[in-house]
Amino acid sequence: MTTLAIIGGSGLTALKNLQLTRREVVRTPYGEPSAPMVFGQLGGREVVFLPRHGPSHTIPPHDINYRANIWALKQTGARKVVAVNAVGGISPAYLDPGSLVIPDQIVDYTWGRAHTFFGSEHKQVTHVDFTEPYCEELRRVLLDAAGRAGLAAVGRGTYAATQGPRFESAAEILRLERDGCDVVGMTGMPETGLARELELCYASVAVVVNPAAGKAKGAIDLKDIERHLENGMAKVRTLLEHAIPLVAG
Repeated sequence: MTTLAIIGGSGLTALKNLQLTRREVVRTPYGEPSAPMVFGQLGGREVVFLPRHGPSHTIPPHDINYRANIWALKQTGARKVVAVNAVGGISPAYLDPGSLVIPDQIVDYTWGRAHTFFGSEHKQVTHVDFTEPYCEELRRVLLDAAGRAGLAAVGRGTYAATQGPRFESAAEILRLERDGCDVVGMTGMPETGLARELELCYASVAVVVNPAAGKAKGAIDLKDIERHLENGMAKVRTLLEHAIPLVAG
């Protein structure tokens, strides 16, 4: 039974260095996950991989079935989850495209997404603690692995989760900055909260692919984002190879 799952985001729809062993379609009470679960060997351990936007990157952030994805990973036996997220940089220390960030806090600006497993059908009000939204143990593993791989990674930061699929306006980014956010992405919530509800040890590797709106001259260039995604995801693959042997079973 696998204990470690990897959720791929934009730019990481497949793990090229994963030695594939099998694929499995997992059914959930919440519908279909984004794709079949892909099992394989990476860094000498079995892992399960799921591309949150689908195998061909066709599912936009607001339409992802986050509940099905997290439920399916738990069903496979995963207990720890490394999520990969593409983000824009807001704070000065987070503007360099291609840099890696291991966030420790998150602010949810999304709406209309199925965001909990504890709806009224449970006949009981259920709360979970979300003071520290990311698993500190797994964050430390990722930072240790970055050091061993010779990769610079910012060890803290607040992730702003926005609705998408459009990018934010410059005024919206200023608001996020006033709120204390360092990076902005579209997939961090409700994924992080759902993982906490199912008691999964969950951490994120955020890849800065562009300065957020208003943080650089001119409009956001999608070609630049694609280039930075490619470079950043190459670092993520290296990071994962060094991190997986360090993850406790």
